[in-house]
Amino acid sequence: MSRLAIKICGLSTPETVGAAVRAGASHVGFVHFPKSPRHVEPDRIEALAATVPAHVERVAVVVDPDDDQLARLVATGALSAIQLHGKESPQRVAAVRQRFGLPVWKAIPVKSRADIDSAAAFAGAADRLLFDAKTPDGAALPGGMGLRFDWMLLRGVAIPAPWGLSGGLSIDNLCEAIRLTGAPLIDVSSGVEDAPGIKSVDKIMAFCKAVSAC
Repeated sequence: MSRLAIKICGLSTPETVGAAVRAGASHVGFVHFPKSPRHVEPDRIEALAATVPAHVERVAVVVDPDDDQLARLVATGALSAIQLHGKESPQRVAAVRQRFGLPVWKAIPVKSRADIDSAAAFAGAADRLLFDAKTPDGAALPGGMGLRFDWMLLRGVAIPAPWGLSGGLSIDNLCEAIRLTGAPLIDVSSGVEDAPGIKSVDKIMAFCKAVSAC
């Protein structure tokens, strides 16, 4: 079995970025969304990403961004990929990918099997799909709330692109998530925090170690 990819998302300090890199994360994520407690501005993303070695991918997470917002992020030269975490259509995902020349991830909010099936529409548009728990109607955030969905919904599904699992992951349920879904990439945010937006160096290190143990 190939090594599981690990994305530590919502990083905002040099200490926690460094911890993710030392712990063996394959991807680090920076959230650019003002409503999020993990929000960081493009200049901050540029500074943090400058400390990340080339073999670790740097992903900016945005929610229904316009082209100006994306242009400011891409202009930093800091990014390996863009993660769209809003209500973007397959057409919008494809347009972002074509215009900005970076791999594009698309988060798929999941509550039912129909939500997972809807991911097929993004085949050929998104470079990676990320299955995340659907947040309640009216929630201020589209993710990062520590919610999980029924991972059994992914059993036996032919997913039409590289993909990852997100939503409510922690050291306590990590092995179960990997066993049930066979996810090639695990994406964690709130599961390695002491409080919303406050990442823990110790929890990041322990989480990555636990992935290897699984």
